[in-house]
Amino acid sequence: MKVKLATAALAAMLAVSAHAVTEIQWWHSMTAVNGEWVNDLAKNFNASQSDYKIVPTYKGQYDESMTAAVAAFRAGNAPHILQVFEVGTATMMASKNAIVPVAKVMKDAGQKFDPKAYISAVAGYYTAPSGEMLSMPFNSSTTVFYYNKDAFKAAGLDPNKAPSSWPEVALAAAKLKASGHACPLTLAWQGWTQLESFSAWHNVEFATKSNGLGGLDARMKVNSPLHVRHIDNLANMAKQGLFVYKGRANVPEATFVSGECAMITTSSGFYGNVKKNAKFNFGLAPLPYYPDVPGAPQNTVIGGASLWVMAGKKPEEYKGIAKFFSYISSPEVQSASHKRTGYLPITTAAFELTEKSGFYKENPGTDVAPTQMIRKVTDKSRGIRLGNYVQIRTIEDEELEQVWGGKKGAKEALDGIVKRGNELLERFEKANKS
Repeated sequence: MKVKLATAALAAMLAVSAHAVTEIQWWHSMTAVNGEWVNDLAKNFNASQSDYKIVPTYKGQYDESMTAAVAAFRAGNAPHILQVFEVGTATMMASKNAIVPVAKVMKDAGQKFDPKAYISAVAGYYTAPSGEMLSMPFNSSTTVFYYNKDAFKAAGLDPNKAPSSWPEVALAAAKLKASGHACPLTLAWQGWTQLESFSAWHNVEFATKSNGLGGLDARMKVNSPLHVRHIDNLANMAKQGLFVYKGRANVPEATFVSGECAMITTSSGFYGNVKKNAKFNFGLAPLPYYPDVPGAPQNTVIGGASLWVMAGKKPEEYKGIAKFFSYISSPEVQSASHKRTGYLPITTAAFELTEKSGFYKENPGTDVAPTQMIRKVTDKSRGIRLGNYVQIRTIEDEELEQVWGGKKGAKEALDGIVKRGNELLERFEKANKS
């Protein structure tokens, strides 16, 4: 009897080992409602098949997770998949030994993969000059304008008409302040929204060499007369209490959700949070622009993040990664993700599926982000890909904070961004020239 039991136990163990699940570690930076979305994607994929298990792990904010992954790679225990925000793209591209191009991962695994299926503004950003797609677009976003419709109504403004120009934003802010609103306007991700996207939206250069996409010898150009004019206008609004600075990165978003601030420029990926947590009617609209600038509005630039595949893993693990990437890129999953989060539908098929479902008609403004991105792009508006850009973003924050605090003029601060930013770009160019 004991022999029979032992044989049965051994057979069971062999059966389990024959169907051992391959675990895929995925490090990400998604919190709150977007963190729930990431967990659901992994859970649903895991339930759809029995060979692979995606294990999502929050590793801190974008810059923190990137630093942690570099350290883990050096120690030989990097994750299989790393979510990297768009400003880390040039750095990841330069880390050739640390990553495996997504196009290679998909091809080697025999998964269908057509870069042309992805929205061009999205795919182009993550594609090397050789034409090879290096990372998988994931939570691609762009900058949009949110406003509190109830606050607009209380201030005597039309709740169904967002200000389309910066002069109109200033007028709306003045009415909101007069009606008792202590924070008419705030800005999240100020470098991204007020310098990067602002440049593309007005079809002016942010940096030379097609904003870095054309070579490592790119240099900053954010001290043009138009940039100075805009930052100076915001500084004047800050002095009058029409614009209130609420902190770096996405920190200011909480002040919109709470109703404290009535208008905000931030990521389209903020939509899920507002939809779930705001206790007021809100609207989405395109970014404001200056009507007297020729060529404006053009198109906004990509934000959010993509998924990079780390080197040094087993063939079976790469097969699992490819299968997961195929799953999250499918039109049905992409469309559902877009509707839930406000991130872009990264494929044309997903955009068309969402449109066909009537979602954009039922939820006015939700088509703003894809519409802003689908416009024809120019060399000045294809995106921004600069080395050491994580550190340059910090410089932008430091210099702009000096302006909002009344310690520096707009021209002086923007000159500071150019000078300090160019020093970092020169350093990156020297380190990666080979």
